[in-house]
Amino acid sequence: MISRRVCLIVVGWCVLLVRPATEAAEWNAAKLAAMRPLLQSFVDQGEVAGAVALVGDREGVRLVEAVGHRDLRAGDAMKPDTLFRIASMTKPITAAAIMILKDEGKLSPDDPLEMYFPAMRDVRWAGSDKPVRVRHLLTHTSGWAGGLPKELADLYQRRNLTLAEAAERFVREPLTAEPGTRWAYCNSGIDLLGRIVEIRSGMGFEEFLEKRIFAPLGMTDTTFYPSAEQLQRTAVTYERKDGTLVEVTRDIVGSSQGAKYPIPAAGLYSTAPDLARFYRMMLARGAWEGKQILSARAVEEMTSLQTGEINTGFVPGMGFGFGWGYVRDPQGATAMLSPGSYGHGGAFGTQGWIDPKRGIFVVLMIQRVGLPNGDNSEMRKSVQQAAVDALK
Repeated sequence: MISRRVCLIVVGWCVLLVRPATEAAEWNAAKLAAMRPLLQSFVDQGEVAGAVALVGDREGVRLVEAVGHRDLRAGDAMKPDTLFRIASMTKPITAAAIMILKDEGKLSPDDPLEMYFPAMRDVRWAGSDKPVRVRHLLTHTSGWAGGLPKELADLYQRRNLTLAEAAERFVREPLTAEPGTRWAYCNSGIDLLGRIVEIRSGMGFEEFLEKRIFAPLGMTDTTFYPSAEQLQRTAVTYERKDGTLVEVTRDIVGSSQGAKYPIPAAGLYSTAPDLARFYRMMLARGAWEGKQILSARAVEEMTSLQTGEINTGFVPGMGFGFGWGYVRDPQGATAMLSPGSYGHGGAFGTQGWIDPKRGIFVVLMIQRVGLPNGDNSEMRKSVQQAAVDALK
C-alpha cells in the first residue's frame, strides 16, 4: 500500500523524501471524554476564564469541547465558535502564503531580500558577504535581533502604517549576527514575508490569504479585521492579579478597527474549527476537498527541519521548519509527540500542534496573558497528553 511506503519525488536535481500518509487514527471515546473535566479543572483553578480544545485527524474533527466563559462580566459561555486572537499562530499561515507563491514559480526560499528591498544590498554582517534570504525569515535565522526595531516597538499598537511603509523601515536595521547562524524570534522578519507576498502576487496581503487559503478551506471566521458580529463572539483576554483573573484593558496588540497594518506575524483572529481545516490540509499534504492548496513538496519543506543543530524555540528539543516549530527531540511539553511533529503557539496561550506520524492534531484556545511560557504551560502539556492517551 502506498500509505505504508516512503516515496521519492525527483524534481530537477532534487530528490525529495515525502512522508507517507498515515492510516486513519482510531480513538477511544471514553478517554476522549476525559478532555472536558481536564479543561474544567483549569477553569476551576482560576488559570483561565474558559477554554476550547479540539482534537482531529486526517478524516475530520473527533472532539471539540468548550468550557467556562468567553466573558466573565457578561456571563457569556465559551462556545466552539468563539474567536480568539491567535497571535503568532498567524506565522505558519503567512509561511503557507510564501510557499503557494513558490509553487507557482514566483519566488524561492533562496532569494536574497535585496530582490524585494533594494536597501538590503548594503545590509551585511561584519566580515561576511552572506545576504539575508527568504529562508532566513521563515526560520528566524536572519541575523536580526528578535522582536521589532526599537523605533517601531509600538507599531503593533498603533497599526497606522501599511506593510510597504513598515517594510522599508525594517530593512534599515543592522544585523546582530551572520544570517543562518543564530535563531532569534523575529516578528519583523515574518512581516517582511507578508510584504513579499504583496510584491509577488500583486494583491494586498489580507486579500491573498482570503482568496488562496481562507476561502478555499472554508475558514470563514479567520480574519485580521473581525466584523461587529465576530467581535461579539471574541474571547475576552485575562491576566491573573493576586490570584484572581482580571480583564486586560491595555493594548497588547492594537485594535483591528480602522487598522492599516494586518501584522503577518501575529494579527489573526480565528476559531478552533477554522484552524482544524488548515491543519487537516497540512496533514493531507496540501490537499483539501479535491483542491491542492499547497503542493506535497511545499508541505514537506515547511514541516522538515531547516535549522540543523541551531538551538531554537521556547522549549528544549526544538528546531524550526518554514514557519513551524519542529520537534527534534520530544521532551517536557512535547514528550508525548512524535519526532517530526510541528506546530506553533501564540502570545495569549493558544497552541496548535500536528503529529504527522500518528496523523493527528491538537488545538488549545485560551485568552490569557502572563503565562511564563505558553509553549511550556501545564495546560498545553496536559491537553496534548490527553489527546494522545485517547488513541487506541
